[in-house]
Amino acid sequence: MSSEYDFIESLYLASTYLYEYGGPILVALGTLSCVLNVLVFTKKILRKNPCSIYFVALNISNILLIYQSLLFNILQAGYNINPAAHSLPLCRFYIYAALVFDILGPFYLILASIDRVLITSYNALTRRRSTQRLAYVCIISGTIFWMLVHTHGLVFGSIVEVAPNYFSCYFQPGAYLAFIAYYSFLVKGILVPFFLIMFGIWSIINIRSIGRRRVAPAMSATITIVGGGGLYAINSKDRQLVLILLTEISLYMIFSWMEAIFLMYEQLTQYNTKSLVQSQIELFISDVGGFSYYIPFCIGFYTNLLVSKTFRSEVKKILFCK
Repeated sequence: MSSEYDFIESLYLASTYLYEYGGPILVALGTLSCVLNVLVFTKKILRKNPCSIYFVALNISNILLIYQSLLFNILQAGYNINPAAHSLPLCRFYIYAALVFDILGPFYLILASIDRVLITSYNALTRRRSTQRLAYVCIISGTIFWMLVHTHGLVFGSIVEVAPNYFSCYFQPGAYLAFIAYYSFLVKGILVPFFLIMFGIWSIINIRSIGRRRVAPAMSATITIVGGGGLYAINSKDRQLVLILLTEISLYMIFSWMEAIFLMYEQLTQYNTKSLVQSQIELFISDVGGFSYYIPFCIGFYTNLLVSKTFRSEVKKILFCK
């Protein structure tokens, strides 16, 4: 029996230490990543590119998610501080903001993916649809749409007693919790990955198709072809933005599945009788999944440095104030 309690205690401590020590590190890395990404993508060489506009929106959304959702989780799981558990209005706003910022990042990634499909198209008319105006319209209208869609969080957020005299801000138990679980699994677990994979593969196919049709050797930073409306060149900047986007998509795909799948598992097994050890294991998995979910939103800058020469060049200019 003592070994069982020791195991439970070790899981609890591991989860606490993950947020207590790993949480602040992740917040610091994420803050630096988002700020530097915004600075780079608003540089003169990049800011007029529609894809850069989507990346700026993505990083603004990421930093809001870090300080609204991740920081709350760190305070609760790592330091046992939960201000939202003592104020229903604050709790409901927290639930609402978490739902909104949680979907905005993936939404902006999908918009950027669509833009890369347009810009890599062999058809000149299709390429012309990739514009700054379209980017701003999509970002503003899409943001308003998701803010309206998630207003239910302002109504059904609830302070729940998860243990004797221990309260937590969470989704209202019952039908609403079931709705959130199925919604999360459907949207974040199926639809978002489906669209990201589809548009990502579509962009790769377009680039390869252009490569097969090119009539000039790739001696410089451009790939030049004739057809589909005349002379067409994909410059190095656009190709590297595609590479950055594919990296962002891969990171999101790797780290987003765990939380969505666990929410669905939790909903399907909510009426099952579970031992104390099983409950603690599930809680630990939930904590690890929740922590890892924020990782791709916090490391974009560092992966961009690895995959893009243009990005590295602009970072050097920022650091040396050029």
